[in-house]
Amino acid sequence: MVSIKLAGYEARPKSIAFRPRSKTMHKHQLVLLALAVAVLGSVECAPAQAYPSRPVTLVVPFAAGGATDVYARIITERMRQSLGQPVIIENIGGAGGSIAAGRVARAAPDGYTLFSGHWGTMVVNGATYELAYDLRSAFEPISRTVNSPSLIVAKKAMPANDLKGFIAWLKAHPDAALQGTTGGGTASHLWGIFFQNMTGTRFQFVPYRGIAPAMQDLVAGQIELMITGSTDSLPQVRAGTIKAYAVTAKSRLAVAPDIPTVDETGLPGFHTQMWHGFWTPARTPKDIIVRLNAAVVDALADPVVRKRLAELGQDIPPREEQTPEALGAYHKAEIEKWWPIIKAANIKAE
Repeated sequence: MVSIKLAGYEARPKSIAFRPRSKTMHKHQLVLLALAVAVLGSVECAPAQAYPSRPVTLVVPFAAGGATDVYARIITERMRQSLGQPVIIENIGGAGGSIAAGRVARAAPDGYTLFSGHWGTMVVNGATYELAYDLRSAFEPISRTVNSPSLIVAKKAMPANDLKGFIAWLKAHPDAALQGTTGGGTASHLWGIFFQNMTGTRFQFVPYRGIAPAMQDLVAGQIELMITGSTDSLPQVRAGTIKAYAVTAKSRLAVAPDIPTVDETGLPGFHTQMWHGFWTPARTPKDIIVRLNAAVVDALADPVVRKRLAELGQDIPPREEQTPEALGAYHKAEIEKWWPIIKAANIKAE
């Protein structure tokens, strides 16, 4: 409890005790004491500053210029209008995004440090890394932001003309096909394992140092298939250098409406996508989360933001899927879906 001593007297804000050194109280001492009590009272009654009263930091777990960084910058530029404060991007790479996530998990739950996570950082890392935090409880969801559905694509010379035919071809040629991936435990690798589990097919995985060299080999016919993001594969599909069999989502891509979904073309439920969202540390006050969610929702409703994201091949979740509760439920379901698949394949971070 705060106390103030004035010329032999002690004042406390809740109960004021007087300890006179003499029987005579001087007039100036009474004046000083009254002023001290008034000051303490004004401090107690002063309202807290409205959130946010200073810039907010959004930690992006990858280098500047990458896909996650670009999407975050487009959205946070617009969030500034709603929050009345800038949202500053801080790029922290390393260990598949787990270093950045750990920093946010340890940050003060005051709404000034946010995390831009995705399927890899918020789901896969929990099954492949020994983390110092629990992905299921270390963060509070704010909103899902964008979805990046993948495409099932094959080399141009592949005889099958649709997904059913392609699955039949793979079954007729077990272990003969090669799927290009960006390494063990990456999205393309895990999606390939999921595809094998659902279709009963067998093929081999070929790791590359990135999407670009893998796509070059697919175009050249050196490998048979890839399951990769639409942003990476659509240019080659449109150029006619590879075949696209299906979008791995519940609905068709707005930028490629002629490509059917897996549900339409013979593999219902094979839904894979690199979804993104914003989080804040656990125990962040509810009113702050509501304020942040409103800013994200406003940004995702902005026509300019929607156009820029669509041009990058990104789907914006429906309004009802942009709530904190919806992201929390989706995150939980994705963990329950993917952790058993990853652990059964004994995949560990490289």
